[in-house]
Amino acid sequence: MKKLITLLVLMSVKTFSQNYAVSEIPEELKKDANYVVRNNSSEYIIKAENNIELKKKIIISILSKAGEGGSYVYIPYDKYSKISDIKIRVLDENGKQIKTYSKSDLNDVSQSDDSYLYSDDRALRMRIIHPVYPYTIETSYTERSSDTVFLPVLQPYMDENVSVENWSVEFKNESGIKLRKKITEASFGKAEISESGNTLRAAYKNLPVYRDENYSPDQRVVVSKVEFALDRACLKGICGDFSNWNSFANWYKGLLDPVSVITPEIQQEINALNLTGTVSEKVQKIYQYMQSKTRYVFVAIGIGGWQPMPADEVRKKGYGDCKALTNYMRVLLKAAGIPSYYSVIYSDKTAKIFDKDFPKMDGNHVILCVPTENGNIWLENTSQKIAFNHLSYGTMDRNVIMVKDDSAELIDTPKSLSENNKEVLRIKANISADNTLDIASSFNFSGGMYDMFLPLISLSPTEQKDALKRRYDYLQFSSIDLTNLTNDRNDAKINFDLNFKANNYSKSLGSDIYFRAIPFLDSDFHLESTDRKLPIEIPFGFTDDYEIEYTIPDTHKFAETLAPVKIDSEFGSFSMEFINQDKKLLVKRKFMLKKGTFPADKVSDYINFRKKTNKVDHTKILITKL
Repeated sequence: MKKLITLLVLMSVKTFSQNYAVSEIPEELKKDANYVVRNNSSEYIIKAENNIELKKKIIISILSKAGEGGSYVYIPYDKYSKISDIKIRVLDENGKQIKTYSKSDLNDVSQSDDSYLYSDDRALRMRIIHPVYPYTIETSYTERSSDTVFLPVLQPYMDENVSVENWSVEFKNESGIKLRKKITEASFGKAEISESGNTLRAAYKNLPVYRDENYSPDQRVVVSKVEFALDRACLKGICGDFSNWNSFANWYKGLLDPVSVITPEIQQEINALNLTGTVSEKVQKIYQYMQSKTRYVFVAIGIGGWQPMPADEVRKKGYGDCKALTNYMRVLLKAAGIPSYYSVIYSDKTAKIFDKDFPKMDGNHVILCVPTENGNIWLENTSQKIAFNHLSYGTMDRNVIMVKDDSAELIDTPKSLSENNKEVLRIKANISADNTLDIASSFNFSGGMYDMFLPLISLSPTEQKDALKRRYDYLQFSSIDLTNLTNDRNDAKINFDLNFKANNYSKSLGSDIYFRAIPFLDSDFHLESTDRKLPIEIPFGFTDDYEIEYTIPDTHKFAETLAPVKIDSEFGSFSMEFINQDKKLLVKRKFMLKKGTFPADKVSDYINFRKKTNKVDHTKILITKL
C-alpha cells in the first residue's frame, strides 16, 4: 500500500512538473531564444481512408517582446473538417494559470489574402497580449476530418531564434491501410522513431535556436524531417490509391477529366486561329493567344484548391490560377490535336525534388509539358508577359509529376546554366571636367536574367525610371531616359536603352580626376562572417558581359596603363581588361557565378572570391591634366 501511495505521489509530482514553469527550460534552449516551443504534439487516430482525428497541443513560452511572433493562436479548418474542444490557457513564468480563452474568443477569418479571388479555407485566430514577460501560451483542440491525403510533415522550428523542447507526432492506425514514412536527415535535428503494433511515433527533442545565415538553403532543406503517407487516402470526398505514382496519376486524372471538356466554343477558338506550320509553331500561337485573353487570379475552392475550375469557365471569365490556366491551355491544345501533360511542381528558390520511391500528394504549382519531335516545350501559364517555352529559375533544375492518361512520370525540367543567364551591357561614357558622368547604354537580359527584369514590362514609364533609380541608387542622377524597352516573347530576351547623367561620379584630385572602372555595380552581396554552420547556397548562376567605352576631356590624358585581371575559382570566374585608345579607354568585364551548394567550411573561400572581384570593379582610373 505504501508503494502504491508513493507511486501516486510521484505521478502527482510529475504531473505538476508539467506546469511549464519557465525555470524548467534548459539553459541551452534559452540561449538566443525569443521563444521556446515547449511542446508541439499531434496525436492522430486514422480510422478509415476518409476518417481521421487529431488531438493537437501547442505550448510556447515567450521570453521577451521579440518573441511576440509566437503569441498568435491559429487553427486552420475548412468545410470538410470540424474543430472542437478548443482550450487556451495563459500561464505566468511559474506555470500558474492567469487567463483562459475558448472558441468564442477567436476570430473566424478567411485564410485568403488580396491575391486570392475565392478560397474555401478558413481559420480561427487571435493574438494573445500579455505585458509581463516571460509567459506561456497553451493551446489544445481536436479536429475531425475526412481528408487524409495531407498527413503532416514532422519538421521542427517555426522561425529564427526559436528553440524546441519537444516536437512530436503520433499515429494510431486503426484503418488497416499501410502507413508509410520517410526520414530525411539534415544538419539540424535527429528524429526519435518508435513503432509498436499499429502505433508509430516520431519526435525531435531539445533543439537549440535555429539561426538563418545569408546565402543558406531554405530552412526546410537544412532541418531534418519525417514525412508520412497512406497508401489509400481521400481529399474532399475523392478517394484513391496513392501507393505508387501511376495510381496517383489515375486519381489525379479523375480530378482533371470533369473540367477538361472541349466545348463547341473552345473548338471554335482553335478553329479561328487557322493553325499551320510545325507543332512548335502551333503551340506558340495557341499559347500567346491564351496569354492575350487571360490573367492570373488565385482560386482555392472546390476540391481543396487542387481541382482546376472548368476550362470553359476560364474561357468565359478570362481568369484563373495556375491550375485553371494550365488546364485551359491543355484543353486548347487537345482541341488542336496536340497532346500535353499537366505537371505538378514545387516552385521555390531552393529546389524540392519528388521522390520516385515515396509517392505522396505534394507541390505548390502547375506547369504544362508539350512533347514534340524536337524535345519538350515547357509552358508557364500564369503570366501574360512571359516568353514562350521559358521557365523561370524557380521552376528549373527540379522534377515534376507529369500526369498522363494512365500513368505518372517524374521528369526533370531544364537546367539553369550560368552561361544562359546573361546580362550583356554596352556603355559609352563621357567623363566631364565638372565630374559629371554622361552615359548612353544598352542592356540585354536573357535566360534567368530575363525573369529578373520581366516585372519592368508591366510598369508605367515613370515607374520604370523610378525602379532603375532605386536599383542604381548609388548614382546621383540629374536626368534619366529609358527607351526602346522590348520583351522578346519568342526568345526570352528583354532589351532597353538607358541614357542618363549622374553628378559627382568622378572626383577631383587637384587638377587630376579619378573615377570607378564600373559604373553599374553588383551590390547584392552581403556576407562577412566566417563563423558559419549552414551550407552556402548560390541558387542562381549568371554571366555578366560588360563593355564600357570611356571618353575623357581633351584637357586630360590617362595617367597609366592598367594590367588585365583574371580570377578563377570553384565558385566562378572573373576577368577585366583595359584597352587604351588615345582619348578613349575600353573596359571589358566578364563575371560568371556558378549555381551550387557548398559546405560551410568554404565560406572564407567564397567571401575572398567575391571581395577580389568587388575590389577590381572598384578599380580607380586616373586622368591627369595636360
